[in-house]
Amino acid sequence: MKQVIAAVTLLILTSCATHQSPTGRGQTLLFSSQQMDQMGAQSFAEMKKQQPLSKDKKLNQYVVCVANRITSVLPSNQAKWDVVLFESDQVNAFALPGGHIGVYTGLLKVATNQDQLATVIGHEVAHVLANHSNEQVSRAQMTGVGMQLADVALDAGGVSNKDLYMSALGLGAQVGFILPYGREQESEADIMGVELMARAGFDPSQSIRLWQNMAKAGGDQGPELLSTHPSHGRRIADLQQMQTKAMPLYQSSSLRGKNRCD
Repeated sequence: MKQVIAAVTLLILTSCATHQSPTGRGQTLLFSSQQMDQMGAQSFAEMKKQQPLSKDKKLNQYVVCVANRITSVLPSNQAKWDVVLFESDQVNAFALPGGHIGVYTGLLKVATNQDQLATVIGHEVAHVLANHSNEQVSRAQMTGVGMQLADVALDAGGVSNKDLYMSALGLGAQVGFILPYGREQESEADIMGVELMARAGFDPSQSIRLWQNMAKAGGDQGPELLSTHPSHGRRIADLQQMQTKAMPLYQSSSLRGKNRCD
């Protein structure tokens, strides 16, 4: 039985990294950019149907202005980004492959100026640039296949308490594979996002203030081990270390001090 569990776990947790992320981390990407763009477009269209959009013209202009500043420093082959402000108390934002950015009005109560909002949007756009969505769906597919094979193997072996073993195997895959990579992706997006906002002329030091605000608003996050996000304290410490590299980018940006959005 132990051999079966070990073999299937190894199948789930190992893969050939055929790509490198922008920070040099190995990635397994099973889907083409065209497929991901299609998924992103379909998901965004569905969200716009299901969730209320903000009718506040001033807030919409503000969010679009910040987002456009961020996307203006991306490679020239990037498509025009669709930016939508959703009416919701969620303190969140997201970006999807194919050039889609969603911001929730609740975020604007925590991101209190244009630089802090740029921190979040830069971070979310970085997820797209680094193919993190592709990684997530690729890993979900590989894990799903592995779990199906484990189920077959346990049936063939006539193992009692199969449901218990499957639950344990599922938890092992989740904690040992999916979540840690999620934390790596979050940290990678922090690095890339701070550089993006600095190039776009937003003050990167405000990224620290943003996450201090998030810490106050978010309460107890629970154990970092069981979260896809780094703890607030770790994230703030990492952002403080990034300032040495980000500040020169901000100071040399041609967009610094121009076209304020707020």
